[in-house]
Amino acid sequence: MAEASLPEAGRLSFASLGSGSKGNATLVSDGETRLLIDCGFTMREAERRLAALGLHPGQLDAILVTHEHGDHIGGVGPLARRHDIPVYLTPGTWRADRLGRVPRHHWITPQARFVIKGLEIEPVTVPHDAREPVQFCLSGAGRRLGVLTDLGHPSAHVVEAFRGCDALILECNHDRRLLAEGPYPPRLKRRVGGDWGHLANVQAARLLQGLGLDRLQRIICSHLSEHNNRPELALEALVPLLDGDDSRLMVAAQDEGLGWQTIA
Repeated sequence: MAEASLPEAGRLSFASLGSGSKGNATLVSDGETRLLIDCGFTMREAERRLAALGLHPGQLDAILVTHEHGDHIGGVGPLARRHDIPVYLTPGTWRADRLGRVPRHHWITPQARFVIKGLEIEPVTVPHDAREPVQFCLSGAGRRLGVLTDLGHPSAHVVEAFRGCDALILECNHDRRLLAEGPYPPRLKRRVGGDWGHLANVQAARLLQGLGLDRLQRIICSHLSEHNNRPELALEALVPLLDGDDSRLMVAAQDEGLGWQTIA
């Protein structure tokens, strides 16, 4: 990621520090409020990636946590402790006891909206093999962003909750053929491909069809498996829904992340 400046005030923007099985973290800002969703990187690596996006950890207003798996929560505690950042998470995620001591934590209730400065956040229950997992819809500056990574299938509840987004960060974890033929042991293949695991490319496409595409300015393919997917396969699954126009599609990579994107 090249060095970048912070987004301007009054516009909803987002960026990815990186996305995949080795670490996930997403930034959301309206230019004044700055939230980090998850942090699966070491503290030093998270600080480096934040700096590349023009941000010091001390400028964060909060860290939102989706669930307790290490690629999402591994760096949350160290970052929060060092920089005195409040952490928002469900009671179930807290009770998984993988966060450690944090200076300030706030419990959130799925489906109950709350506000942090200029951003309204709606935590949405998702089907995933964790204690009390959620994903988030965030609204600010007259726009709405959906962050939807880590779910086993596109349930009707999820489809309903994520309608009306102007941009969507969407899990495209695996290609079903690559998963079936890949190096994972059978038990892990069943977990990843099951209803409480991760979203396949074809499932991501089905979810997008259910949401509707007219309003979506940006669709970010995220959480791609290193072994069971490739960016071109994820894009190939979604491009037909856009009549072959891939200008709205991007990929949040594991190593490079994704630079600031502003919703018009």
